[in-house]
Amino acid sequence: MLFHLLPQFADVHIVFNVFRYITFRAAGAVVTSLLVAFIAGPAIIRWLERLKVGEVVREHGPDHAHKAGTPTMGGVIIILAAALSTVLWAALDNPYTLLALLSLLWMGGIGFLDDWLKVVVGRPEGLVARYKMVGQWTFGLGLGALLLWQPISPLPTTQTSVPFFSDWSAVFWAPAFVVFVGIVVSGTSNTVNLTDGLDGLAAGLTAIASATFGILAYVTGRVDTSSYLGLFYLPGSGELSIFAMALAGGAIGFLWFNAHPAQVFMGDTGSLSLGGSLGVMAILLKSEFLLVIVGGVFVLEGVSVMAQVGWFRYTRSRFGEGRRIFRMAPIHHHFEKLGWPETKVVTRFWILGILCAMVAMSTLKIR
Repeated sequence: MLFHLLPQFADVHIVFNVFRYITFRAAGAVVTSLLVAFIAGPAIIRWLERLKVGEVVREHGPDHAHKAGTPTMGGVIIILAAALSTVLWAALDNPYTLLALLSLLWMGGIGFLDDWLKVVVGRPEGLVARYKMVGQWTFGLGLGALLLWQPISPLPTTQTSVPFFSDWSAVFWAPAFVVFVGIVVSGTSNTVNLTDGLDGLAAGLTAIASATFGILAYVTGRVDTSSYLGLFYLPGSGELSIFAMALAGGAIGFLWFNAHPAQVFMGDTGSLSLGGSLGVMAILLKSEFLLVIVGGVFVLEGVSVMAQVGWFRYTRSRFGEGRRIFRMAPIHHHFEKLGWPETKVVTRFWILGILCAMVAMSTLKIR
């Protein structure tokens, strides 16, 4: 909004020119998201407490009985902060901005409905899993089809970059690309959802990953830096850095209330919206394979669950008794079962997240 309103007053005073610069607006987006989260957070938490939307702790697993009754659906704080900040600082006629915002709100809506059914209506299973998947895949397939119908970059829609290689890229058959987009969107949203099991874990990792994509969006949106680094040049993609930094700011602001011991949990409202947004940013920046590196901890969490379930089913059919690879999945609970305090697991996973981000950034130069 400010981008459309204030630069026209540059003739009055040169200071209004700064609103043309993406770096200035990205910094403003971070600060705004943080302030919105800090200011709105307590009121939203009180609202959730009045609704009595308390977390239900699973009987089987680490001892988290003390968390029972803690308000959930706190992802509303992140969505509110990121959306308001993006609307305030980003170019609202930019397709990258609009698609990213749509992903945040769409996935957040699915998560909100799931949380509402669980904790307000009283349906323990929440939104039936297949309906949740339908919502995720509808958006993913719709996005893939839209990008084919209305490309937003001069490059072929079905072409995507491959980390560490500047001369190689992957090119999909059009129908396969649509399915691929659906896999990325649903896979990312669900792995972030799986990661959201300890105080501050998903919020901190999302802030790291989102800030990383903010940097990537900025360099791919500039013809000079993208050429120097051997990246795809995507005109207009720099605006996506504002959304990415707003999302990172919202996640950090939420972390103020979600740090151990948490005053509020993000619920599916937060985890699905954060995961979906990360997936969509990767798709729009043609960096789907880089997402595997940036979100390495999320990938580890998802793979741990698939491996645990797959091995348990295989051994049950083969030997008549199911066996486990980990003491409990997702893998963060495995380390809790080994005796690690919750705060140690979270801090070490954050460190791994930073390492993954650094490796991802190194691929921009090692090409």
